[in-house]
Amino acid sequence: MTKHIKAVDWLPQATMGALAACSISLAAPAMAQEVYPSADETLDWTIAFGPGGGNDIMARTIIDILTKYELYPGDISAENRAGGSGAVGWGYLYGQDGDPYGISTTSGSFVTTPLQADTPWQPEDFTPVALLATDDLVLVVNGDSEIQNIEQFIEMAKANPMNIGGTGTVNVDFIVPTLFAQAAGFEFDYVSFNSMADQTTALLSGALDSMVGNPGEILGLIESGELRPLVYSGQSTPAALGDVPTMGEVGYDIGVSMPRGLILPPNAPEAAQQWWIGTMEKVVETPEWAEYIASNTLTPTVIYGEEFRDFLVRTKNNFEQVLKSVGAID
Repeated sequence: MTKHIKAVDWLPQATMGALAACSISLAAPAMAQEVYPSADETLDWTIAFGPGGGNDIMARTIIDILTKYELYPGDISAENRAGGSGAVGWGYLYGQDGDPYGISTTSGSFVTTPLQADTPWQPEDFTPVALLATDDLVLVVNGDSEIQNIEQFIEMAKANPMNIGGTGTVNVDFIVPTLFAQAAGFEFDYVSFNSMADQTTALLSGALDSMVGNPGEILGLIESGELRPLVYSGQSTPAALGDVPTMGEVGYDIGVSMPRGLILPPNAPEAAQQWWIGTMEKVVETPEWAEYIASNTLTPTVIYGEEFRDFLVRTKNNFEQVLKSVGAID
């Protein structure tokens, strides 16, 4: 910090000039240190779920693009901090208050976890960078299951309630089958997992009757026949899922999607927020991002900065109404 020296009449002009020059030379390094981002600082990237899930895939896709196009000058350290339906990871980021070198990606749990857990943070507390996409879920069964289509699934579920697995507890993975079951007139037991890998293993081993997931996370297993897709929660079925019907096409449109975005810790400097907004504007224009959107069956939905914060607040309010209506929260 530059110390300002009060001029006095008895100091020679030469001395005053030397002091002024000294003051400028001292100020220059301090100003240089404020340039963001610094190549000397490692970016601490929090992934709030385990490896292999949608949050993990999106984060590492962005990191790969940043690296390939040299958009970030320093090192990037990505850490999976799973637990509590995202509460552990986003709680860690919340604790980095004001730090421009903390960052994380969001998912539906970013909105729903604070609705049912005693978290010290709300979605709007973080510094918003961008909403990048929304995605929807597919309900699948084991490829060896006797259930061939969604009509059979509903019929059997009405006779004997089945279990449905999902990532996280009271989040989009819970909201989607809950609203669908409510509309279709059947009951089920929800089984939560910390990662898509764990729930997929449970389904393939016969420990689960069915599960929901983003198609991009399990498309390989669907294409190989190990998993059988029954119904899709979005407005139109991705080409990768073939003739799988939407929930709306079978009479039960639920209108819920999962927001995927990018955030910084609370109170991050505006310079950092604006730098990341500008950088993500470049990321979403790359062919790698277009491939990510296509291969993960996402809908590109891009808004930046404070508009993203407003979106999070609206989404939280909508989710809260849904969860209260089904008795999931008080």
